[in-house]
Amino acid sequence: MNKPPKTKAPPPVGRLGTFAGVFTPSILTILGIILFLRLGYVVGSAGLARGLLIIALANTISVLTSISLSAVATNLKVRGGGDYYLISRTLGLEFGGSIGLVLFLAQSVSIAFYSIGFAEAVAAFFPGLPPLAVQLIAAGAVAFLFIFAWQGADWATRFQFGVMALLVAALVSFFIGGIRNWDSALLAANWAAPENGVPFWLLFAIFFPAVTGFTQGVSMSGDLADPGKSIPAGTFMAVGISIVVYFAVAVLFSAAMPNAGLSSDYGAMKRVSAVGFFIDAGVIAATLSSAMASFMGAPRILQSLAADRIFSVLTPFATVSQPSANPRRGVLLSAGIAFATIALGQLNLVASVVSMFFLISYGLLNYATYFEARTQSPSFRPRFKWFSPPLSLLGFIICLGAMLAIDPKSGAAAIALLFAVYQYLKRTAGPARWADSARSHHLQQVRQHLLAAGEDPEHARDWRPQLLVFTHDSERRTALLTFSSWIEGGSGFTEAVQIVEGDGAAVRKARAAAHQALAEAIVRGGHPMFPLTVCATDATQAMGLLIQSSGIGPLRPNTVVVNWMGDAAKPFPGVSPYHYVKNLRLIFRQGKNLVILRMDAESWNRVQAAPRAERRIDVWWQGDATSRLMLLLAHLMTRKEPWDKSTIRVLTQGDGQRIEAERAILEKNLADIRIDADACIVADFDADTIVAQSAAATFVFLPMKIQENRIVDPTGNSFERSLPRLPVSAVVMAAEDLDLDAAPEEGLAAQIAGASDDLEAARKKAEAAQKVAAEKKEVLEKLSRQLAVLEEQGVDGVVPLDSRSALTQERDSAASAAEKAFRRAVKARVKADDAEKTVDGLTPGLKSEKDPSSG
Repeated sequence: MNKPPKTKAPPPVGRLGTFAGVFTPSILTILGIILFLRLGYVVGSAGLARGLLIIALANTISVLTSISLSAVATNLKVRGGGDYYLISRTLGLEFGGSIGLVLFLAQSVSIAFYSIGFAEAVAAFFPGLPPLAVQLIAAGAVAFLFIFAWQGADWATRFQFGVMALLVAALVSFFIGGIRNWDSALLAANWAAPENGVPFWLLFAIFFPAVTGFTQGVSMSGDLADPGKSIPAGTFMAVGISIVVYFAVAVLFSAAMPNAGLSSDYGAMKRVSAVGFFIDAGVIAATLSSAMASFMGAPRILQSLAADRIFSVLTPFATVSQPSANPRRGVLLSAGIAFATIALGQLNLVASVVSMFFLISYGLLNYATYFEARTQSPSFRPRFKWFSPPLSLLGFIICLGAMLAIDPKSGAAAIALLFAVYQYLKRTAGPARWADSARSHHLQQVRQHLLAAGEDPEHARDWRPQLLVFTHDSERRTALLTFSSWIEGGSGFTEAVQIVEGDGAAVRKARAAAHQALAEAIVRGGHPMFPLTVCATDATQAMGLLIQSSGIGPLRPNTVVVNWMGDAAKPFPGVSPYHYVKNLRLIFRQGKNLVILRMDAESWNRVQAAPRAERRIDVWWQGDATSRLMLLLAHLMTRKEPWDKSTIRVLTQGDGQRIEAERAILEKNLADIRIDADACIVADFDADTIVAQSAAATFVFLPMKIQENRIVDPTGNSFERSLPRLPVSAVVMAAEDLDLDAAPEEGLAAQIAGASDDLEAARKKAEAAQKVAAEKKEVLEKLSRQLAVLEEQGVDGVVPLDSRSALTQERDSAASAAEKAFRRAVKARVKADDAEKTVDGLTPGLKSEKDPSSG
């Protein structure tokens, strides 16, 4: 007889449908031993009201997780592996590998758990059997189920159909007996919890394993013809029917037997049932069906985990048998774990931790769905329309709460094991073989943070080196990229740029090759930067556009890094020394700091060979913007290897008369800006002095200027007299002045706050002036009315002339006061408008709050 061929190729398309592949294994696991042997105890100990609450709370977890499960299953082309596949493809290989391994172990141990339950049910028919007999019967059950698991999903499905027939017969028998024995008065008496009853959460822990089987169908995902359709439909059918069954059975229990009888007799279902034999058959069928579902699920999780090559030791288990794609090696390992667990006879020690693994998997499945939805990725388009991210988050929180309520110690042990595997994979796992949601999450976070950063005003304390590095010279590219990563100091962003001159298809092809070479150089060096390669007919024009357009939002380049113009090496494509300096001037005029690296092979090798503890960075200080930039870049270098043990020396020119006083002043300045450095006073900045002082340094920062199209040192002379005799050096020219000791209350934010305060004060003054003007106007109108009345009376000769004259004078004074008040109100309003314009000018793009009284 020929053996079936083995293959590690992806399994063929499954043949199982919704009913056989998802609904049947799920419903058979849910309607298990808890239903037949423990539900009566839970209802009797808790009372019907609390019992229904326990059932509802436990099924809330299953419903919420089913919603998340359906969303992910309809958003991916689900392959084999069930929960492991869904979680790993969303949260990444570390979480996926952790949960996959522990779920495989949990399912394998569950085979033994359910088989021992079967053995105890069988042993009850034969009183007096020794304890060893239970283990032997359980081992026999595992061997019996192994035959079906070895043959594959089709054989297991046939077995499960037979088991389902027994379960249906058992439930029908119970419902008939329960309806016959219905007692409404007893139902009302059983509603409340009995005195000195069992604590609520202990009963919840006893019942909760009843709802842990709704993902058994998901474990068969690799054998399904249409997982995206079958998983949601089959899971919700199983969960919905099981909810109805559990609620109905609980009510019938309370209407047929008193709470005391239910809580003291695990065989209460048999007593209520019309035919007790069917309940015994149902118990046996329930335990075997649950064990069979675990026997089918565990090897498929292992096979999917092995196929992903996360754990190299598991690689042999990626093999499947054709044509059924049955993971027989995994079946063998699961059977071995089940036999070992039965032989140990300490199942209770691990049973609670196993339950926690299932609960963790449900929690992670909910979180993975919420995580995927929160990324706002355009690729997240689940066909399941009743999905809602808050529901997934709620499911995650309830799962965590249930773990703490059921057994904090077991929950902590399960989480610790999961975390240990996660950390192991984080350190040892290679690159993932699939795309998870982590990158979408990072991109969404980048979007949110960039928008938030763009709303806040800039401050000197926020300055970071945003580098634009021109890498045209391939021979010196490695050194330039390495130097750029040093001065970036782990705080900014770096974009490495390559310009390819020309136009047409050949140039576009050359650009692709140049980009690949640049990207490979970055990867080889492990540099935290991004490559950018562009084609242009004019390199200078392209460079100007890049300087203006690179970056996004508040992340714009503020510093350009290039190589020194050597005899044969060219930092920019096709430039002469004249055009090189012209390009540098263009960069500077665009407001970008200039940093030029000068090195040769010999000096660079000396830097690389210098011991970390003996390295020294010299900064030639003139007390200006360039000096502050150089000092900060030197400090950033010391934040990272290989410069973290280096010393910084700041050299500045003194007059030779007060060396100690000048050194003290420089040391105080260094202390104020919180940068550790040694102060050194030199006679001058002459080339010979620079070489004499810094020839023994490891790295040197020097200020530069551009004069008459030449790069000159602080003395106005060419660098040719100093740089060739120095170690690796960087010449720097700052286009912006950095405040290295900026206080939080200074800067644009403080200006905006001050202007806002002035605006508020101006508005209050304007409102007060308007109020006074209104009062004066009201007084004037009142006096005018009184005067009009007097004048009417004066016509009849009743009012004396002197009274009318006094009132007229008072009216005129009020008119003058009202006019002055009106002018003051107008001036106050103008000042408020000016203050508002000041605030608007300080916060471009932001609208200041408008005065409700204006316009």
